[in-house]
Amino acid sequence: MDLKAPEYIANYIGGRLQKPLGGNYMDNVNPAIGEVYSHTPDSDIKDVQAAVDAAKAAFPTWSTTPAEDRFKVLNKIAELIDANLDALALAETNDNGKPLWLSKKVDIPRASSNFRFFATGQMHFASESHMTEDKAINYTLRQPIGVVGCISPWNLPLYLFTWKIAPALAVGNCVVAKPSEVTPMTGYLLSVICKEAGLPDGVLNIIHGNGPNCGSAIVEHPEIKAISFTGSTRAGKQIAATAGPMFKKISLELGGKNPNIIFADCDWDKAMRTTLQSSFANQGQICLCGSRVLIEESIYEKFKAEFIARAGKLIPGDPLEDSSKQGAVVSKMHYDKVLGAIALAKEEGGKILLGGEAVKGTGRCENGLFIQPTIIEGLGPDCRTNMEEIFGPVVTIQSFKTEDEALELANMSDYGLAATIWTQDISRANRVAMKVKSGIIWVNCWLMRDLRTPFGGFNSSGVGREGGWEALRFFTDPKNVCVEL
Repeated sequence: MDLKAPEYIANYIGGRLQKPLGGNYMDNVNPAIGEVYSHTPDSDIKDVQAAVDAAKAAFPTWSTTPAEDRFKVLNKIAELIDANLDALALAETNDNGKPLWLSKKVDIPRASSNFRFFATGQMHFASESHMTEDKAINYTLRQPIGVVGCISPWNLPLYLFTWKIAPALAVGNCVVAKPSEVTPMTGYLLSVICKEAGLPDGVLNIIHGNGPNCGSAIVEHPEIKAISFTGSTRAGKQIAATAGPMFKKISLELGGKNPNIIFADCDWDKAMRTTLQSSFANQGQICLCGSRVLIEESIYEKFKAEFIARAGKLIPGDPLEDSSKQGAVVSKMHYDKVLGAIALAKEEGGKILLGGEAVKGTGRCENGLFIQPTIIEGLGPDCRTNMEEIFGPVVTIQSFKTEDEALELANMSDYGLAATIWTQDISRANRVAMKVKSGIIWVNCWLMRDLRTPFGGFNSSGVGREGGWEALRFFTDPKNVCVEL
């Protein structure tokens, strides 16, 4: 198959690619060049209703399709994602502004892995049984919920979109999914792939639109039984307020203000390389980025000097060039937000050690939305810059004297998504990991993924779990059965 990005993106409803029923579209801007390059549907409740109707019609057959047959279709989708890596990566880069090499290396391969893992995993998924002496056996049936809603963000468009869709489909649900309106192209191309792979009509429906018109309609729809959402804490609160009284299952993966704790006995080169990555990968637009770098006092000055020197070489440039280590931020709105956060840091007394400015692009990217990697020092742990998610190439650095002080600084934020710990002392690593209030802890690594494990955070970082067996459980309804002996 030959995947091509169209000028007008279509919704995918009931196995058909179709225009939005209201006939309205939104501009889709390539942030690296600052120009509109396609148009995405501005869908509303009418499109959502059509998608729900199609999903309901497909559910009786799909939910009873043998697990092995579901595996074959979902695995075929994974194979087609792999086969079309170049086209999907280019579409993601044009939408998002990230370097093309990054899309090829991380985002698209992980998207195919999502389908492959959950396609396989659901065939090995076991339920519990309990013997009550010689009286009865209780066992748990896990059955698909029905129609579920999956709403994904713009920072890792296909990677996170498939992380929601794959487990929902694997256990027999039908899906109404909405990719971000800021990065819609890979969602559209996935619908073409699903059709080619032989996914039955109506099992997956992909509709494009904004949050107020389309996303809210999905959340509010009474026949959509579960919502999986990744995005801002503000939007997550609104979803919880709507879905909670309707007693829907909800999984909310929201923001992060993640600490990166570096002890003096760290593996210096590895910690330095990975801290650069965890600070500035995807222009800092990953909820798991370590935006608060906490460094033991005895190595603070040395680490700071080398960190600044290395980060200074991450010059933003054309994302299609292999030499570009940084691309554009995703949109003009977000560009203004990040620059506003840097201005606030200055008002709060922060010292800009590196960056802090927009960068003028060259050539085709002269109107692109580029921001230099920014390192800030001298801010208190409870200032807004250290408490609020910026979601850009901006990190603060701060020293600590003791392990207890490191933990106190790490746990200051109301977010609790992820943390990274750098130490060669295994006892300290386990001790600190136990006390850091984050749902995901990496020790001497970052962004290492094992799809068997749960993923999610605490407090303002959300509720529920997005990955592993927990995702398969989330998309099923347990039913206890007691058999008297």
